[in-house]
Amino acid sequence: MNYILDIPRTAMEVFNMLPEGTLCEVIDNALYMSPSPTTDHQIILGDIFTEILLYTKRKNSGKIILSPCDVYLDDEQNVVQPDLIFITQGNTAIVHKKGVYGSPNMVIEILSSNKTYDKGTKFELYQRNAIAEYIMIDADTKTASGYLLVEGKYHLQSSMPAGQLHIQQLSLTISF
Repeated sequence: MNYILDIPRTAMEVFNMLPEGTLCEVIDNALYMSPSPTTDHQIILGDIFTEILLYTKRKNSGKIILSPCDVYLDDEQNVVQPDLIFITQGNTAIVHKKGVYGSPNMVIEILSSNKTYDKGTKFELYQRNAIAEYIMIDADTKTASGYLLVEGKYHLQSSMPAGQLHIQQLSLTISF
């Protein structure tokens, strides 16, 4: 008897077998799973999403997508689920039914239980994939750190007071 086993050989193959809605990412062939976000995380996310959504609709400047949404980077070898994704009007061809295929113009990560992961692993991945703006918000302190890509490297922008966020891609400052 011959038995053919469909054993996944890569992290991406395992990822593709997971049920819809699973909080899981693949970076450099490693799976990263997360617990559900904290309530502080979700409240901040909701406030920021609402402000950006209203602004982008009014200005017709692009699409803002709320997590979870899969973003496939590095020719679909890495997949992440940023908290917020912004894609300019001229870049919306990367938005497909199953997710975003290519680099968004801006991503926001709200740090709660996985701060080191977002500040290190994801920071490097986003920089490597030329995401023009990466914003990290600490859910505990409500401070935002915005990074702009300049000549292939992220550079920290000026800091804002706690509870405020400036998005360079939109020339927008909001309170949360």
